[in-house]
Amino acid sequence: MTKKKASKGTVKTRPTAKTAVRSKKKPARKEAPKAKPRARVVRRRPEPAPVLSAPREADVRGRRESLATAKAVIAAALEKKAIEPVLLDVCGRASYADFIGIVSGRSDRQVDAIADGVCAAMAERGRRPLGREGARNGRWVLIDFGDVVVHVFYHPLREVFDIESLWIDAPRVKLQIPAEARADAAPRRDHIS
Repeated sequence: MTKKKASKGTVKTRPTAKTAVRSKKKPARKEAPKAKPRARVVRRRPEPAPVLSAPREADVRGRRESLATAKAVIAAALEKKAIEPVLLDVCGRASYADFIGIVSGRSDRQVDAIADGVCAAMAERGRRPLGREGARNGRWVLIDFGDVVVHVFYHPLREVFDIESLWIDAPRVKLQIPAEARADAAPRRDHIS
């Protein structure tokens, strides 16, 4: 190293090639933490599905009562000349009901009459509705009896909402449907001659 005298009396040193190389040393790398050994995966055989016990007597009795109520609702609707009755078994598929009944009326007055007739018939059996929605509008009335829910539609509106296709996987309960309860059947008119 050569020393030069500074103008103010201080001595400065000029770096040489050796000192320059030393100053350009790379900083020491930090080592990555060591990876932990992987845990050994133990695969277990799937357990067999639990064997379902037979339905309890109370459940079977309750289902029979629900079915009887649902059929009584449909019968009451047919007495008021409802058309296209459908009874869906949604037991185990819906948490709010066991059966859903769907019927139609040909006019707004008939829709209200069907809904009133169903409520009156069920009141005779000692069942009052838990709720009734859409009353007096003549388009769609929903009546909730707890285990049975009934939709009474104005027929063209029923085709728009198409509730049956929402429950396409639910089994249909076979019903005795009279010929005049079919939508394609002409309404029966008694003429006095």
